[in-house]
Amino acid sequence: MSETQMRATVAAHYSLTSFVGRRRELDEAKRRMTESRLVTLAGPGGVGKTRLAVELADRSRKAFRDGVWVAELASLEDESGLASTIASALAVPDQSNRSATDQLVNFLRPRQALLVVDNCEHLLDGAAKLVAELLDKAPGLRILATSREPLGISGEHICLIPPLSTPSTDGVYETQGLDHFEAVRLLIDRARSIVPDFSVTDENRDAVIQLCSRLDGIPLAIELAATRMRALSVTQIGARLDHRFELLTRGNRVALPRQQTLRALIDWSYELCTVAEQLLWARLSVFPGSFDLTAAEDVCGFGELEADQIVDLLDRLVAKSIILTERSGEQVRYRQLMTVREYGVQLLEKVGEHGVLKARHRDHYLSRAAGMVDRWCGPGQAVSLAAMRADHANLLSALEWSVNTPGEVHAAAELASLLRYHWIAGGFLSDGRRWLDRILDLQDGPGPEHGGALWVAAWVCLIQGDREAAAVYLTACHEMAEALGDRILEAHAAHGSALHQLFSGNPREAMELYRQSIGVQMKAGDTASALTGLFQLAMAQAYDGQLEAALDTCSHVLQLSSTHGERWTHAYSLWITGLCRWHLGEMVAAKKAATEALKIQREFKDSICTALSIELMSWIAASTLQFERAAELANAAGSVWAGLGTKVGAFGPHIRWDSEHSNETVVSELGRQRFMQLAAEQGDLGKDEAIALALGSNSRPVAAAKTSPLTRREQEIAEQVSKGLSNRAIAESLVISTRTVGGHVESILAKLGFTSRVQIVAWMANEQGTSGRPEPVASSQPGSRHLTGAAPNETGHGARTWRG
Repeated sequence: MSETQMRATVAAHYSLTSFVGRRRELDEAKRRMTESRLVTLAGPGGVGKTRLAVELADRSRKAFRDGVWVAELASLEDESGLASTIASALAVPDQSNRSATDQLVNFLRPRQALLVVDNCEHLLDGAAKLVAELLDKAPGLRILATSREPLGISGEHICLIPPLSTPSTDGVYETQGLDHFEAVRLLIDRARSIVPDFSVTDENRDAVIQLCSRLDGIPLAIELAATRMRALSVTQIGARLDHRFELLTRGNRVALPRQQTLRALIDWSYELCTVAEQLLWARLSVFPGSFDLTAAEDVCGFGELEADQIVDLLDRLVAKSIILTERSGEQVRYRQLMTVREYGVQLLEKVGEHGVLKARHRDHYLSRAAGMVDRWCGPGQAVSLAAMRADHANLLSALEWSVNTPGEVHAAAELASLLRYHWIAGGFLSDGRRWLDRILDLQDGPGPEHGGALWVAAWVCLIQGDREAAAVYLTACHEMAEALGDRILEAHAAHGSALHQLFSGNPREAMELYRQSIGVQMKAGDTASALTGLFQLAMAQAYDGQLEAALDTCSHVLQLSSTHGERWTHAYSLWITGLCRWHLGEMVAAKKAATEALKIQREFKDSICTALSIELMSWIAASTLQFERAAELANAAGSVWAGLGTKVGAFGPHIRWDSEHSNETVVSELGRQRFMQLAAEQGDLGKDEAIALALGSNSRPVAAAKTSPLTRREQEIAEQVSKGLSNRAIAESLVISTRTVGGHVESILAKLGFTSRVQIVAWMANEQGTSGRPEPVASSQPGSRHLTGAAPNETGHGARTWRG
């Protein structure tokens, strides 16, 4: 075959539209093709497997002496015609006295060639057998297949093709930077073929983000949406996505029918499933977020599907790209694309199992929440919190169904109260407050679930700084406990009242209430609540000027928590220990305690303890004349508070005074302009970034050069790439998803005009060689003054300085 003929063969299958993104997938597929003679691009329908395969074939043509061909199987209904269809695509001379397979083998045996076999999912058995025979008898042949499900033959290398990278709906993005996400870039490209002057503006930015995210970054869905721009704006299209199967119905007229509408695309996937797989697909739509195997078995394993069938059926749905996997270490979670899930919801309504599935779903997460509370005072707290964070969408869905379903509000109250540590330690104060308020508005009459919701709601209100609402809930809780004669509920009410007094600036009144509640809780065996009360008692003692007593209480908590393998109250007690040492002027000991508390948060990610510990480290830095370091830490703490939705003032006037006095001193020493400059250079930090900064060196992290086109996060990832780290290693280091890292790397390459990670390494080496690093701020010498007036001695210790 001549070069001209070969080019024409590929061009005949090459789309008239531009190819957008997919640098990572192209690089991965190229690498796989050097390692195996059979590479399968697998992924959900509409994700762009065919387009990627054709692009890869076109770019690879020079590597194959005898040609590159594409054989399309999508329109083939019977596997008996496989060999003849491929033979026709290759223009194999017809030798009618030989089988089509023999003709193919005879044609390919002497050739060094690449064959793209497109859309194999509906002919898997036949395609697998034919591919295996061709590879066995034609040693110079390499095959690139596309399928929603791997062929499953020896030597096959699989490249999973994910949706295009999309911006997060809860992220903050500059308008000009959005086109670095592949889905946004595709939308812009396709929209401009219809509306030539289309662009992302400040006005439509949020609508573009919502559209790309809700369409899951599926190229076909985005292209179908773009066709609607003849008559609608992006905002109008996004507002109609709840009816996406009716909206996205105008595709390419010359495409296969199943590629012309979104519903036809999903229908095709559905028809390829067995009856059992179809039923599990429908049942899994009850999960609005990701889920694990245990949840799938517990919720979906009943009736026609036994629990022990679920793992095999789930595996098959993963193979068919109906279900996607998310891996973190040894943990595997599953999720459906939103489009696939909405299709499943419609199926579930048809089979009449919606109510049954929602009840089973709620009961599963109610059981998990109860187990978390029962096992809280022991090892595994951080794991439990992480698991609940991963299931946050499921938890909210369970609450919503329970609240909106007659007769289920008591279960909603029980679930909301059992999620106490998820709301407080997990960092979901706003969601907790919203659902607890709503549930308590609906509750009619006393009961244990109602009582639990009252004191947990008061706790959340107090952390948010809403002491008036907390007082109302606590009064109702006391009254209910008295009416029911429930001593345990009364202890929780007293505990909440103690916290209310502490945060209201009355530590002495709080101490008496704490002692009452702790005694009852310890006697009842509720060690978790007692430990919480004890570290809060230590805080009350500290702000009543009883610093040594507070240290004794903290020592008791540290010992007791260590005995139980408990780390949550352990971290808070370390923070209070540091607070006391700081008030005593013992800077070395104070910093050590605060640092140890913060190290625990690398795993726990409790926003409250994180922010309080970083605040304390800022005060310590200011007390030892490290004012720029203090400013950095104050800004880092402020970022964490902002992300949580509260601030240090919620914890009472005493601690607010400490924070404000320290900040005022830092501003006075640096000057407001320098203070604001440092804050602007540092920017808003995520929780993990704030922890990393606080636990790092005394100097600021290297900022991107002013001329650098990269954002702060991209600069950080570029630095990691320059160290030779893989996307997975970078994701683990920064505690973000591998896909997010991949999107940033794609953006870095696009901004810098590079095509490989090696170029990033060279660029970073040049940047670090020419960019001036900030000089580290010199540590203060012994004898530096303490903010509250005490003069530490040469060992860093001094007199107590708090005057309540």
